[in-house]
Amino acid sequence: MRERILNAVLHVIGTDGIAAVTNRRIAAQAQVSLGSITYHFASQTDMLRDAMLGFVTEETARLTELAEKYRDKGLSVQDAASLTEQVVRDLGWAAERVAPFELYIQAGRDPALRAAADECFAAYDTLTVTILEGLGVPNATTIAPTLVATIAGLQLRRLATGADSQDISAAILMLLPR
Repeated sequence: MRERILNAVLHVIGTDGIAAVTNRRIAAQAQVSLGSITYHFASQTDMLRDAMLGFVTEETARLTELAEKYRDKGLSVQDAASLTEQVVRDLGWAAERVAPFELYIQAGRDPALRAAADECFAAYDTLTVTILEGLGVPNATTIAPTLVATIAGLQLRRLATGADSQDISAAILMLLPR
């Protein structure tokens, strides 16, 4: 039931924004009783935080599994950049994929969400360091946050403009030492 509620939170945020998140709306979307919302979450901030962390946990697991498939395949940095671009393009823009951007912006307004946003970006940084180290890229820990921010920024730009013309792999290769 808790997972249904969190999925409903992401759907509502991705569809209509954070302002649309009400206990009644989430209960209806999740097809649970109104009391279930308050049973599982003491506050709306708790619900938003857990939705953000849940998304990133699932996304990190998915990307880690993908990275592990290619770990021993002898990919070059160029191959990895192209693979990253393909993964980004294949994500699509379902409401649940738009929601994290809204939540990150909300974390800028709500100090109670900042630790969760920090945890999310730390998970992406850790995954990126693992991939970069696997590729033998020097200074992976230093480069990872910039690489994560670049990919997130390009995704946000893609979302905001509807354009799919950016070359993510070229951007990645510009940031990595050769």
